[in-house]
Amino acid sequence: MYSEKVLEHFHHPRNVGEIAEATAVVEVTNPVCGDSLKLWVVVREAVVVEVKFKTAGCVASVACGSWLTDAMRGKPLVDLTSIPAEQIEAALGGLPPASKHAAVLAADALRRLLAELAR
Repeated sequence: MYSEKVLEHFHHPRNVGEIAEATAVVEVTNPVCGDSLKLWVVVREAVVVEVKFKTAGCVASVACGSWLTDAMRGKPLVDLTSIPAEQIEAALGGLPPASKHAAVLAADALRRLLAELAR
């Protein structure tokens, strides 16, 4: 059973879409379940000023992508380096064991995005 927070982010996901003039775009896929998450971000002076996502996956993947983008908006990049999968899961009120991969997917997307921006 999903928490109310997971269901809220699933039914009303924030920041869905694409950004035409993004600073960086990354996509990650979970090789086991096939879920994918794509992030677009605009960064100015090392701060996330705009962020969007699209996902092809389960309820939890949508919720984790939505929560992550909310957490990223307006934050300095340095603050984003400390968001692990466990924090995403906890912020959503927990995930069933079969859905924990969704928080890992979102955390992986964030790590890949930060690596891309560091280039």
